[in-house]
Amino acid sequence: MWKSTFCAAILGAGLSHASPSATHPKRALASSCAQYGSTTSGAYTLYNDLWGESSGTGSQCYTLDSASPLAWTSTWSWSGGPNSVKSYGNVVYSGYTPAKLSTLPSIPTQWSWAYTGSSIVADVSYDLFTSSTATGSNEYEIMVWLAALGGAGPIASSYGADGRPVPVSQMTADGVTFNLYAGSNGVQKQTYSFVATAPAQSWSGDLNVFLTYLVKNQNFDASQYLVSIGAGTEA
Repeated sequence: MWKSTFCAAILGAGLSHASPSATHPKRALASSCAQYGSTTSGAYTLYNDLWGESSGTGSQCYTLDSASPLAWTSTWSWSGGPNSVKSYGNVVYSGYTPAKLSTLPSIPTQWSWAYTGSSIVADVSYDLFTSSTATGSNEYEIMVWLAALGGAGPIASSYGADGRPVPVSQMTADGVTFNLYAGSNGVQKQTYSFVATAPAQSWSGDLNVFLTYLVKNQNFDASQYLVSIGAGTEA
């Protein structure tokens, strides 16, 4: 049985200058325990997203704690299916027009988060998607993991003798070192996961650094459009 409460405050995950550091509010503005419950607040939509709940037994609920800066709490409890993702409590930013990677400006973001609970197996990650057209379906997934907790691991194309995923390279962004993994999730053509080598509970950086890195070092197609920017936690 895993039980946890995840609290996060995020702002500036768009193509504009980020605001000062977030603070946690005192009163919830909205909440949901529905499998695909959602709440829109300004340019953000908060999702419960229990897409993998059938792989175990349990529940998850969220509360929207503040609209500006955006802050929310996800509380979940799961048992069974220890190697399967149950949910991805997350927010998606829609305050920008999809653009080719070759033309993207900086994507500044600030995120502070904390977990409480026991036997937590989860990641804390940004989740970006690209497509060959501005309105096309998601073709590539780019994740930026600020934490891999309790043995959670990314999708990879190769694994070592110990069963752990093998990174294809390593880079540093805004003071945090990330290992890069690449593999297929069976839906998108490829998933790239930048995983922090140590948890970064408060991070301020430019997400475009990771996209630029893929273009320069992994032959990623700069004509792809960035069509979605999100952030949350996979239990």
